[in-house]
Amino acid sequence: MTDSQETLLQKIQEQGDLVRKLKAAKESSEKVKTVQSFYGNLEEINKHLSQFSYLSGHMPSKVDIETHNKLDCNVHFQNYPHLKRWWYHMRSFSDSERSLFPESYHLNCMVKNYNANNKSVDQQIKEEVSKLLALKAQLGSEDAAPQKFVLKTAKGTRDYNPQQMTIRNNVLQKIITVFKRHGAECIDTPVFELKEVLTGKYGEDSKLIYDLKDQGGEILSLRYDLTVPLARYLAMNKINTLKRYHIAKVYRRDNPAMTRGRYREFYQCDFDIAGQYDLMVPDAECLKVVTEILDALDIGKYVLKVNHRRLLDGMFEACGVSADMFRSTCSTIDKLDKSTWDEVRTEMINEKGVTPDAADRIGEYVRLNGSIELADKLLQDEKLSKSKGAVEGLEGIKLLLNYCELLGIKDKILFDLSLARGLDYYTGVIYEAVLTQPIKIGNEDQTIGSIAGGGRYDNLVGMFDSKNKQVPCVGVSIGVERVFSVLEAKLAAGDISVRTSDVDVYVASAQKNFLDERMKICAELWNAGIKTEQSYKKNPKMLNQLQHCEENGIPLAVILGESELKRGLVKIRNISTRQEEEVPRENLVQELKSKIELLDIKEMNGPLAK
Repeated sequence: MTDSQETLLQKIQEQGDLVRKLKAAKESSEKVKTVQSFYGNLEEINKHLSQFSYLSGHMPSKVDIETHNKLDCNVHFQNYPHLKRWWYHMRSFSDSERSLFPESYHLNCMVKNYNANNKSVDQQIKEEVSKLLALKAQLGSEDAAPQKFVLKTAKGTRDYNPQQMTIRNNVLQKIITVFKRHGAECIDTPVFELKEVLTGKYGEDSKLIYDLKDQGGEILSLRYDLTVPLARYLAMNKINTLKRYHIAKVYRRDNPAMTRGRYREFYQCDFDIAGQYDLMVPDAECLKVVTEILDALDIGKYVLKVNHRRLLDGMFEACGVSADMFRSTCSTIDKLDKSTWDEVRTEMINEKGVTPDAADRIGEYVRLNGSIELADKLLQDEKLSKSKGAVEGLEGIKLLLNYCELLGIKDKILFDLSLARGLDYYTGVIYEAVLTQPIKIGNEDQTIGSIAGGGRYDNLVGMFDSKNKQVPCVGVSIGVERVFSVLEAKLAAGDISVRTSDVDVYVASAQKNFLDERMKICAELWNAGIKTEQSYKKNPKMLNQLQHCEENGIPLAVILGESELKRGLVKIRNISTRQEEEVPRENLVQELKSKIELLDIKEMNGPLAK
């Protein structure tokens, strides 16, 4: 692709965004009169906004921007749940996105000139669509010329060969086994969602959402994770209780680090429990699920860090951070696993507006970690004990640690005040599994870090319900891409081997003109449920057939010969030991089944091969 083409595609994308925003603003302009009638009354605003679930094409307009700018951010949103949803929805749009809307007039002028403005917007849309069509026509003429094409996968994505897919399937099967052991059911959701479903749910990470090109219909984005689609699924289908697992690809416009399992397209494996249950009972089971999975995968020693969002908020409050800065401060604290305290402190002060004194007080707390004794100690802390949220969080942590002891995983849990997890939707306990030692791969040690994470999110489902009906949820996501990266690196270093095929028997012939007999035996073995294959050549060489068995880990071969068949016999050859045994032709199926059961086949489609 030439530079001129890339520039032209960029112009088409920008022009398409402008047309989309103009159309969306026009569709939502009917709200103008309604907004003017209730503008000064928060109760009426809240009531009006209850009509919108953000699942049916609701798009902000110049009226929303005007209203948002005039509302005070210190409004007590707990009294106005629908207003709160709308407020965070509006905050999710960047200045550059807002700038694509038509010029905003004062509210009274907008109503007064409603018809005139509508006509003006129609004309503007027509003009911008014409410009867009002209750009596309120009691209079509350039495409007619011959082009040099570089064949590659898109940035942050990759292909997977049979060995890599064998590793993946084995890992996923072990994870699914644990999920099913705990009674989880499987669901699936679309790979893309309405953009409004995703915006305003991920805090600073919202900028990583992939927006799809406008096709003249709904405004869509690729899913960022599997949690928000689950919340949408629960709200849309009026489901109050569900224990589900979901394994699927998600997409993030991040800077990829391929060698460390960080991609733009990657798998997530989620386990979630939705419903109103007693405190910390489902939360503790989620931690148990993580330990069972990491024990089954056996890729290294780990620790499960736990903390509580209410405790973090109480800690910020006790340290002098204003309530409107809690989430942004939390996002900065979340970087402590990758950055030093000095770097995090500098960001809190220079970028997030936290005072140096407050940052230093926060630093005293986030360096603490321990077990239930630490929770008891913090409950006696002069500052934290005065915060209702901090006390509630500490009591919750104590209860969780008690349950973990009952489940036999206490020695794998660490109460760590530096754990923050940056996603905005968490409301209670949060946790993260971290490998504690570098992984030995060949002659090198590799540091992996976080390998699973999750927490409680009690308010997310209500954001999609017009009546703000809440369905409490807690869940965990396994970082399988990092697991895959470790095992693939071990494979490349020769530390493990894989068997990519499940075939148990290869039907071979020692002489020519045995294709018909080979096909008859293959059909007989397939019908008996035995995994079988043969050469697709009419007269294959015997050496090539046996070499194929060795290269692909096929343990047994049925060898046909003219003299044996005349006597009603066939040979069964053990590929690894090279021992051969003649058996009656009519007993072949039973003899093979007996030998397969006795074989100790090390394969990646069962346990990991060492």
